[in-house]
Amino acid sequence: MADDEIDEDAPIFAIAVAAELSNMHPQTLRQYDRLGLVVPARTQGGSRRYSARHVEQLREVARLSSEGMSLPAIARLLALEERVHALSRRVSDLERQLLAERESRPGARVFAAGPSGGVIPLRHGVRVRRATDIVLWRPRQLPPRDDTGD
Repeated sequence: MADDEIDEDAPIFAIAVAAELSNMHPQTLRQYDRLGLVVPARTQGGSRRYSARHVEQLREVARLSSEGMSLPAIARLLALEERVHALSRRVSDLERQLLAERESRPGARVFAAGPSGGVIPLRHGVRVRRATDIVLWRPRQLPPRDDTGD
């Protein structure tokens, strides 16, 4: 994460602040926590700590509830959104790992088979010595065709 990015998952808001930011009563947040709708992190003392993403979820719960969606349906929707968020984080992590791997081995995108059968990465433009070349396929020579029709 870059220094100027804000971690949306950092548990920083006490329940009173999260309630104010989401325009809800703190008791509503406690009820949503008990129902498993929006479950905040806990301090060692057991106090609830909400992240910026939790506040957004609370706002979404309020909006969906006001539009008539049931709490179990909202819970399912939030669970699916959490799954998408987790998968997005995983993809980002894998992309970072791939980039780091590529940067650690610049130019190692061409390969040859070594004398023992191992794979040898080569830099672009480097020729392989004859002793390590391998021929994977060579077309078979066909006998000359007889065009006489006999």
